[in-house]
Order: sequence, then structure tokens, then C-alpha cells
Amino acid sequence: QVQLMESGGGLVQAGGSLRLSCAASGSIRSGNVMAWYRQGPGKQRELVAAITDTGIPNYANSVKGRFSISRDNVINTALLQMTSLQPEDTALYYCRYCLGYECTDWASGSWGQGTQVTVSS
Repeated sequence: QVQLMESGGGLVQAGGSLRLSCAASGSIRSGNVMAWYRQGPGKQRELVAAITDTGIPNYANSVKGRFSISRDNVINTALLQMTSLQPEDTALYYCRYCLGYECTDWASGSWGQGTQVTVSS
């Protein structure tokens, strides 16, 4: 089992930046993916960005060029640097850990508790 601890959410004005951090602990296995999802008010949860343990990133079209995901495998931490934030980025952001073969099943892997990001206009 893997536990996830998120931090870094908050309130920011439009155009501002925030950095989210997700620390994983427990039974970390090779071939894993760490990812950020978000769920805005009245919206479905959606994938924001993901990164494999070999450093290959993937982004939702809505955040390309504004968000950057990275990770440090020594301390099992994934970071999401968010810039040029807009009110539509307001959401509860969740960290997720999954193994590559199971990542398409959202019921698999581990999820964090979520950290709130609010962008004011």
C-alpha cells in the first residue's frame, strides 16, 4: 500500500502561480506513475498531468504550457508547478499513485486527500 501526502494548495489571483507537492511513502514499486487530477465545482474529476518513474510527462490540453510536472524518485515526491492560473483552474487537486498497467482503472492505485486551489479573478 502507498500513502500520499499533498501540500501547496491555496488562494491566488488570476495570473499567479502555485506549486503542489505530493510525497509518497510505503510500497513504492518500479513502473509507477504519479499524477495530479482535479475536480472543479460541478465538474467531473479530470487528469491534469502525470509522470512516469522514468520522467516522461503527460498533460491535459487545458494546462499545456502553463503547468509543469516533475518528480524526485529519491524522496518519492511529485511536484506540480502551476503558472498563469485562471479562475477555471479552481478545483480540488488530488495526487494519485498507480502502476502503469492499472492506471486506466481509476479505482486502482492510491489517492491523496486532495488540496484546494482557488483562483480569484
